[in-house]
Amino acid sequence: MKLMLGLMWLLHWLPLPLLGRFGDLVGAILFTLLRARRHIALTNLRLCLPELGEAERVRLARQHFQAYSRSVWERGVLWWASEARLRRLITVEPGAVPVAAMTQTPTILLCPHFVCLDVAGVAIAMEASASSMYVQQKNAAFDQVLRRGRSRFKPVRLFTRQDGIKPILRALRDKLPYFMLPDMDFGEKDAEFVPFFGVEAATLTATARIAASTGAQVMPVIATFLPNYRGWRVKFYPVWDNYPGEDMLAATRRMNEFIEERVREAPAEYFWTHKRFKTRPAGQASLYAKPTP
Repeated sequence: MKLMLGLMWLLHWLPLPLLGRFGDLVGAILFTLLRARRHIALTNLRLCLPELGEAERVRLARQHFQAYSRSVWERGVLWWASEARLRRLITVEPGAVPVAAMTQTPTILLCPHFVCLDVAGVAIAMEASASSMYVQQKNAAFDQVLRRGRSRFKPVRLFTRQDGIKPILRALRDKLPYFMLPDMDFGEKDAEFVPFFGVEAATLTATARIAASTGAQVMPVIATFLPNYRGWRVKFYPVWDNYPGEDMLAATRRMNEFIEERVREAPAEYFWTHKRFKTRPAGQASLYAKPTP
């Protein structure tokens, strides 16, 4: 891992078009080599985008591997590049990070799992302090670099799932925006089966529940690649009206529908290699079982 980190540090000096193309090349190789992950991605695409032909799904899965690989290598730019360089490479829409809007009232920054999600974190961190859930990395060196990279601008509060919900509620009471990634399968605990692209998916209801208990507004933010390796776009969406309302299940369904719309806008950049449908309702078989030869 230290060798990997050293290579990332060296490569972050490259112009972004060269670094991006290098990431694409590595991703294409990994698409060929990582058969298990390729199977997961193709299964997700068959479930979520059944209107596509198989050849188109394979092409999209390969593009996803390239996008994911590219995002990993470009993370070195996020961790070590100068603030001036980052500001040149990150385009914020609708024009600037809405610091006042997200700090004057408790705010949940809803950030689905697109491969460039770390870019959204950096764009915010250059302007305002925030808080976020954090998964401690098994490799100590990588964990240290990751934490340092996420906190090298404004101070941040990083929580683990083991910390529970209380630190999140305290941060929101302090009007510290909470960066929330709600669209992964963590099992049935604190989740409901809600359709995602028409498939029942164990979906965390935390976004709706936290918004209801704290009065926090929900402001989506999504980061994607700019065309031609020119950098990244970070788009802030309007705060959701009347959210969550009285029905937590309906609010969670609304969240999934929003994510579906954004995925269709940049399908190669969504995190298809995650087993989004791993947890099944009682009695249903795994959707990721490989067919018998």
